[in-house]
Amino acid sequence: MRKRSLCAWVVAILCFIVLMIVTPAIPQSEEYHDFADQREFFGIPNTLNVVLNFPFLVVGIVGLVLCYHGNYFKLSLQGELWGWTCFFIGVAAVAVGSSYYHLKPDDTRLVWDRLPMTVAFTSIIGIFIIERIDEQKGTVSLLPLLLAGVVSIMYWRFFDDLRPYALVQFVPCIAIPLMAVLLPPMYTHSTYWLWAAGFYLLAKVEEAADKPIYRWTHHIVSGHTLKHLCAAMVPVFLTLMLAKRTIETERISLFNTWRISWTKFKGNGTKVESYTCTYTSVPNVESS
Repeated sequence: MRKRSLCAWVVAILCFIVLMIVTPAIPQSEEYHDFADQREFFGIPNTLNVVLNFPFLVVGIVGLVLCYHGNYFKLSLQGELWGWTCFFIGVAAVAVGSSYYHLKPDDTRLVWDRLPMTVAFTSIIGIFIIERIDEQKGTVSLLPLLLAGVVSIMYWRFFDDLRPYALVQFVPCIAIPLMAVLLPPMYTHSTYWLWAAGFYLLAKVEEAADKPIYRWTHHIVSGHTLKHLCAAMVPVFLTLMLAKRTIETERISLFNTWRISWTKFKGNGTKVESYTCTYTSVPNVESS
């Protein structure tokens, strides 16, 4: 097993090196900081993009408290506790870092916007490895994953190249839904992972359509502002999942569950109706 893990890490590193060699650098565009909604209310620059980071702070603090308050989430593994702790710290820090960035958007402040998000992304990957593959491997991988995220931010800042950060951000977007569907879960309510992934995808679409959405809404709300709200739904759904889930007695992947359901659906060529009969006592009348 150790050899397989080592081989997996070596293959991943080699793929990364090859990718860095064959692809051109991706510099940070200055246009990224030119958001559609730059209105100022109550003396706060870019007010909506600043204020609507508040949900991240609320969800992050609530999730962090529930991780430790009487083990409300019923986390049975030490690695899980560490992973979810890192995740909720990252979520809460997004509110601070993103607000700081949006007060005066530039590359220097963008570091503090992206760093907490990277902590949240990488900790989620570690949590998935713990829950779906192997507890020990996932726990050991938490620190390297977090360091990889931090290094990707530093690499971008010092070399003006977004390729490592793009990998850290988008690989989880692909890996997490696939793992959620294909790998058997330790807990129930696995579909909440897919809801979270769906809201994150929607947030990225809204971010890309920042200015068009601002025009379509007649300058009421921008795409980037909506992106903050949709992105905040990701930790909301994951918090709900933690609160609702229980240990899965039969570890069957969502893919196999859907396949079994589809097979049963196709096999039901005839509709079977069920009847419920109620019996009552009837007095026996003797005839003379």
